[in-house]
Amino acid sequence: MSHVKAEIATQPECWRKAANLAGSAPGLPTPGERVAVVGCGTSWFMAKAYAALREQAGQGETDAFQASEFPHDRRYDRLVAITRSGTTTEVVDVMRSVGERAPVTVLTADRAQPAAQIARDAIVLDFADERSVVQTRFATSVLALLRAHLGEDLEPAAMDAEVAIRMPLPVHPALVDQITFLGRGWTVGIAEEAALKCRETASFWTESYQAMDYRHGPISIAGPRRVVWAFGEVPAGLADEVEKTGAAFLHSRHHGGYASLGRWVGGRDPLDPMADLILAQRVAVALATTQGLDPDNPRNLARSVILG
Repeated sequence: MSHVKAEIATQPECWRKAANLAGSAPGLPTPGERVAVVGCGTSWFMAKAYAALREQAGQGETDAFQASEFPHDRRYDRLVAITRSGTTTEVVDVMRSVGERAPVTVLTADRAQPAAQIARDAIVLDFADERSVVQTRFATSVLALLRAHLGEDLEPAAMDAEVAIRMPLPVHPALVDQITFLGRGWTVGIAEEAALKCRETASFWTESYQAMDYRHGPISIAGPRRVVWAFGEVPAGLADEVEKTGAAFLHSRHHGGYASLGRWVGGRDPLDPMADLILAQRVAVALATTQGLDPDNPRNLARSVILG
């Protein structure tokens, strides 16, 4: 078994550990603080999801940025940085800069690395670290912790994750040529992460969009042997519009289960979007292995981007 496949399967327990940690974790934003959240790649997508959730919860203005695009002329009450390795150059640079004028909190997997040393407060999720280059359980565990800190009960999500690990895949690698992932609100970040998992793990053609905006151009590529996979709320009428193109529409709420190229799977309550992401992670691994690719070591990627 690949490392990433094994790591995907540990997510329910990792989420429970992360949720339990939320109550005692130092430096998490307090209600009313103006907060910036930064990351790169997968970490940025988790930052976007958290920012949307925090504002939705009425806890304060929250902006998410790619670390390389952080607006240094803006002022925030706190910076939250997400970096699994703790060594990513752009994240470390932003932490150093902002730390001169505002408290910095980092969520990382390695206490010994620069990010944890620079931050005023370091939240270390070493139990969710990974051997694979590809991030799965660390990213979702970070989001689980942040959701729990916002007051959510993560046990239903963890139970959904247990289902997502066992249930049949809604996409068969031999029957699909392209997948587009859609989200709304906080699940835009989830959709972007699902697309990235398939691209980096399997070099597979995926795209991601905000669900309402999908009809403003991107739907033009929908067609037979292509899939549109939506996370969270789905705009009225979108499923029918997608299916008219010949593409399969996937959503855990749609007709009470998953449509898999015309075949229904499930028939249960809708999955939490993070559990739905687990299915996309599993699809990414399946797409890689059927092509003879190593899902633990994607082409042209390293565990951390460190710039000279």
